[in-house]
Amino acid sequence: MTGSPRPPLSRRTLIGTGLGAAALAATGTGTAQAAQSSRAAQGPSAASAPRRAQAFLAAAMDAYPDHGAIRLTQSYTDQAGLFSTAFTYDNALAILAHLTYPAGESRAVALGDALLYAQTHDPVHDDGRLRQAYNVGPYTFYDGSPQPEGFVKADGTANVGTQFGFTGTAVGDMAWAGIALAALAGRTGARRFLTGAARIGEWIERVGRTDEPLGGYKFGVDGAGTRLPFTSTEHNTDLVGLFGRLARLTGDKVWRERRERARAFVEKMWEPSGGFFYTGTNDGVTINKSPVPEDTQTWTHLALASRSHSRSLDWAATELAVRDTADRPNSTVPSGQSYEGGTFSSASLLANESAPIADGQPRPDRNGVWFEGTAHLALALRHRGQAGDEKHARRLLGSIERAQDLLGDAQTVGGRALPTRSGVVSASSPLDTGFGFGYYPYRHTGATAWYLLATARANPLRG
Repeated sequence: MTGSPRPPLSRRTLIGTGLGAAALAATGTGTAQAAQSSRAAQGPSAASAPRRAQAFLAAAMDAYPDHGAIRLTQSYTDQAGLFSTAFTYDNALAILAHLTYPAGESRAVALGDALLYAQTHDPVHDDGRLRQAYNVGPYTFYDGSPQPEGFVKADGTANVGTQFGFTGTAVGDMAWAGIALAALAGRTGARRFLTGAARIGEWIERVGRTDEPLGGYKFGVDGAGTRLPFTSTEHNTDLVGLFGRLARLTGDKVWRERRERARAFVEKMWEPSGGFFYTGTNDGVTINKSPVPEDTQTWTHLALASRSHSRSLDWAATELAVRDTADRPNSTVPSGQSYEGGTFSSASLLANESAPIADGQPRPDRNGVWFEGTAHLALALRHRGQAGDEKHARRLLGSIERAQDLLGDAQTVGGRALPTRSGVVSASSPLDTGFGFGYYPYRHTGATAWYLLATARANPLRG
């Protein structure tokens, strides 16, 4: 291995730290498994799989009806132990997913307005940034401290997710929020959404742009405002999508220049001998060559539409392919069920199955399926359209739909029951990403939104 032994932080890394990580492990799955097994023999519910996914997004958005009309969508079910946390990234995806069907547009607009509210009502900053996550409903934290407020606090500020330390601002999160706002601007013609997306782009330019040898845009800032030294392939891929949308909507050539800067960094991460993209750099000089994540293979195709780089999909489909069955050592899949798809990274396949992912967390299953990433691959294959791609994509989508039917039973949002068989769990079994955190079998806004994008063939990175 060359480069630093520690990979640059993923946009998602902070999710796996602190009390939230311990809480994820504290919620067992044994009682749910019995219910899942009994339901496995039943036929699918009357509503189609996409309609049930839409119903989950609606329920997660409406989980706290007594706490104001300005609201975001709770990211995970209550059983994940993150209470009412609403990640900015997940809400951007929810907007894009709602825009894939006519009845969802009003929800997309409401979520877009909530992101704009957070942008203009931050308790500390007024520079266009958003935070990693917000609280959207009341709860009592693990230390016994009551958190009685919803998304809009009594003083009018947005309720930043301070309890879990979700106070930083990552370029990737910002890019996805900007993509969602730009999509709303394009759909509705409303100037406020384009203004908000452009403010995000300008913040990224001020804070992220780097003249280091590898170029591109840096990771962002932590909660204290300190700039982080990493440069992520994923983030710069996201920026190809954001800056491209802004260029089209505004006609301003500055966005095209910024798009090309982000694209140039991404292309420097290409490994021609293996046909894949590396994860990024820690110092702006040396490419970090391990682990190799899934999203830098699929999102790059969606953003670049580059035939010369399309082999990255074959790499992801082959090198990160997993099948989770009940006979696996740490699998939580009920007996008689199996799921296929992709895992998070090359490190996930080498996870230590005899030890917890982190203190207080369960042991990982190397064959745990990451359903969000599986949806990424399905969508990218559909867009590539080579021989066999559509058949492969349909098989992956079928696996996701079985998971929606059978995994994550009896979970809730805001203490409320979910519509029957609605929402996709983030992983079939506990999964070690190799980036310092894990995914678990809890129904998830992000995974569900990516499933809807894949079924609709909607490419968010090119609009």
